Amino acid sequence: MQITFLGTSSGVPTRSRNVSSVALRLPQHAEVWLFDCGEGTQHQLQRSELKTSQISRIFITHMHGDHIYGLMGLLASCGLAGNTERLDIYGPTGLEEYLHAGRKYSYTQFSYPVRVHVVQPGVIYEDDEFTVTCRPLKHRVPAFGYRVAEKDRAGRFDVEKATALGIPSGPIYGRLKRGETVTLPDGRQIQGSQLCAPPEVGRKFVYCTDTVYTDNAVELARDADVLVHEATFSHQDAQLAFERLHSTSTMAAQVALSAGVKQLIMTHFSPRYAPGNPVRLDDLLKEAQAIFPNTVLAYDFLTYDVPRRLPKELAKTASG
Repeated sequence: MQITFLGTSSGVPTRSRNVSSVALRLPQHAEVWLFDCGEGTQHQLQRSELKTSQISRIFITHMHGDHIYGLMGLLASCGLAGNTERLDIYGPTGLEEYLHAGRKYSYTQFSYPVRVHVVQPGVIYEDDEFTVTCRPLKHRVPAFGYRVAEKDRAGRFDVEKATALGIPSGPIYGRLKRGETVTLPDGRQIQGSQLCAPPEVGRKFVYCTDTVYTDNAVELARDADVLVHEATFSHQDAQLAFERLHSTSTMAAQVALSAGVKQLIMTHFSPRYAPGNPVRLDDLLKEAQAIFPNTVLAYDFLTYDVPRRLPKELAKTASG
């Protein structure tokens, strides 16, 4: 599970920062899931190591232009490339109408199926390995945050130990891998847990933008490995944040602290904090780290590998 930031500015692009888009690469699926698609996202993809052909799902937080103006262009390019099999797009009410109008007035036809899912709070996607949920955030228009939770994996089965115990291979191995207790032909009872390493705890990635501080963001981010949260304003500009329903650096840090996340990555910065101005992004970082030390600033093309957690049993020991 790898995160790549394709745009980290808010409102408008700058020379060094494009507008909002974050890619989540899932190597085990050979897929890329995109979160928001601001103008120029397809150019950012071309400058990255990501493969556009692997994009299978796009999650849109809300209908403001700096989060969706790149969507129609990306979808059209995917069709012209001819290597996209299907795309599922998730977002608020109005997204399907927006894409329909774009296709109609630009005379664009997609050469692959595109399905738009209007999201509601709760589970919006699930397969054998992942569950995606969303919650409403607090912005000037309907907006949603997303949580991607990887399901726990069974621990590795110790074939060598099973062989040493004289356990015959075959269907018995499958039962033991599932943690069942098996009675062997000689009467011995073997517990599957004795032959399996502790389960691997699934990783959790959360994306929250645009929003002022809200308890929904805390609940969405609960116990996440990585929280990507907007920090449009400095704490010094909190009044602007409340007026425009955006977050300050300290609000993002408070969400991370209250939710018990492992890592906070702040993004969606106002261009007002560019070098040469009285308040700079380093100041936002210091403000956040005073509340939640494990905080970093995102920048375009930052890549972050979400680490695997300790197995459940070892995690308890480590925390104790």
